[in-house]
Amino acid sequence: MDAFEKVRTRLETQPQEEYEIINAEVKHGGFVYYQEGCCLVRSKDEEADNDNYEVLFNLEELKLEQPFIDCIRVAPDEKYVAAKIRTEDSEASTCIVVKLSDQPVMEASFPNVSSFEWVKDEEEEDVLFYTFQRNLRCNDVYRATFGDNKRNERFYTEKDPSYFVFLYLTKDSRFLTINIMNKTTSEVWLIDGLSPWDPPVLIQKRIHGVLYYVEHRDDELYILTNVGEPTEFKLMRTAADTPAIMNWDLFFTMKRNTKVVDLDMFKDHCVLFLKHSNLLYVNVIGLADDSVRSLKLPPWACGFIMDTNSDPKNCPFQLCSPIRPPKYYTYKFAEGKLFEETGHEDPITKTSRVLRLEAKSKDGKSVPMTIFHKTDSEDLQKKPLLVHVYGAYGMDLKMNFRPERRVLVDDGWILAYCHVRGGGELGLQWHADGRLTKKLNGLADLEACIKTLHGQGFSQPSLTTLTAFSAGGVLVGALCNSNPELLRAVTLEAPFLDVLNTMMDTTLPLTLEELEEWGNPSSDEKHKNYIKRYCPYQNIKPQHYPSIHITAYENDERVPLKGIVNYAEKLNEAITEHAKNTGEGYQAPNVVLDIQPGGNHVIEDSHKKITAQIKFLYEELGLDSTSVFENLKKYLKF
Repeated sequence: MDAFEKVRTRLETQPQEEYEIINAEVKHGGFVYYQEGCCLVRSKDEEADNDNYEVLFNLEELKLEQPFIDCIRVAPDEKYVAAKIRTEDSEASTCIVVKLSDQPVMEASFPNVSSFEWVKDEEEEDVLFYTFQRNLRCNDVYRATFGDNKRNERFYTEKDPSYFVFLYLTKDSRFLTINIMNKTTSEVWLIDGLSPWDPPVLIQKRIHGVLYYVEHRDDELYILTNVGEPTEFKLMRTAADTPAIMNWDLFFTMKRNTKVVDLDMFKDHCVLFLKHSNLLYVNVIGLADDSVRSLKLPPWACGFIMDTNSDPKNCPFQLCSPIRPPKYYTYKFAEGKLFEETGHEDPITKTSRVLRLEAKSKDGKSVPMTIFHKTDSEDLQKKPLLVHVYGAYGMDLKMNFRPERRVLVDDGWILAYCHVRGGGELGLQWHADGRLTKKLNGLADLEACIKTLHGQGFSQPSLTTLTAFSAGGVLVGALCNSNPELLRAVTLEAPFLDVLNTMMDTTLPLTLEELEEWGNPSSDEKHKNYIKRYCPYQNIKPQHYPSIHITAYENDERVPLKGIVNYAEKLNEAITEHAKNTGEGYQAPNVVLDIQPGGNHVIEDSHKKITAQIKFLYEELGLDSTSVFENLKKYLKF
């Protein structure tokens, strides 16, 4: 759920069809806190869209390369504001604390902070709780005070390296929760928001395979958990003073094949944001009478953008798709209705189509797909196709708005998003059916999706391209080994390609944490042999491959550069050997390894990367890219 990372994202469409993403923004009291240029600023709520603001801190003082504010938290009485600051080329972050006064001043700074929240103690003193991240592992919780009674102390350390820790303040600010999680199991401790120096209270000791998240309202805990059958998320509740699992009462269950995207708690309502059978829904539960209202959202919508909202009367959120910018919606509890933002209607709604199809995998499982193409496209079999896949960690395939995807559809491309097993689109079981010794299910699903697309008249192998990032590279690399004839070209970003050697190296920061996803080849021969069956690096062989463009980052801690370089070298050797055996006239595929500086994992908005990938795809398919780059300039501020 990563609730601690929620930030309000606003997207503005300019008359020239440009767009701009505004960084973290928080409303507190009568002020809005946000980033303006290189500064942390605040302005009165009614003046937030004007240039009338107060500068609180200049980020240039930190001497970082192009810093931006990732998250903002304001102390309860607005005596302090804390902001987490990052740069585009690194995952490292710094948390600054600014004292709010006639002349704001930076009170403190803490390196490598992941999550952080404010509470106020019995003496009306602001206490900042934060987690410290080292080598991508987050195991320590600290608390700090400022002013005359300055202190900074560590008070919790998680000793199991496969778990990480994050903080979340319940919507009513009554409890601060310490969430200790790995991929399949969680444990939550409560810190009393009225007595933050008291020892934390354990809700339920970790039970292998049981996940749970906690909200609070009127002395009751609302617990989203997968405990019991079926092992999908359900909503339970219990009295705050009797939090253990034997006291949890079932409150609301989800339909089969439902993904819980998020939960928001209000005074008299609980709002669930859901994905069911590849469509989006909002369920509004009345807490006074246990009534449920289920709202099916527009079929074009593929993803939610949550809003950090403090208005108890309304629940605002945004809907988006890969080719359509976000649009605001608000559910008003008093009217019991959903209202959508009025104004200019995006022309893409009339010029494009969104289809939801299913492919049958080898074992008969139905695999959902989301497809976009121009409404007036004729003979779709002759159109280029870009397939997207991920299929790991129970995470949904990213379907947020991307201007380069919009431009491709405008230029006649078909986009297909394959929601294969291993991802989370159909709930927890969908993930379980695609991890560990079931990872090959995801590969079978991807193969079935592409063959179904071709069979239903969407493009053909010579015009089919495939793209993925990070762990999605496992399935893409595996398909290139097993069924290269389905593809013409591939683009990968920071791809995970050497599963076996990576998971056998326990010195890497994420190996222990990811044993639940990939298995433990060092101690389990069954896991080792299974990984060997699909690992992209292990299965490279002399044969014809699609052309491949790989973007990698020099100091990426999540996917080490060494594994990517080794993959590219071995692939080139196999291609060279195949070319020798094939004889003259053979057109060998191109393998491009583009190593970018910096230590980030994936830089989504990199114009250089976007341009290089699109240029590669057009050249490989022999298409004219003149118009696509002209159109792209309308969206990206080069």
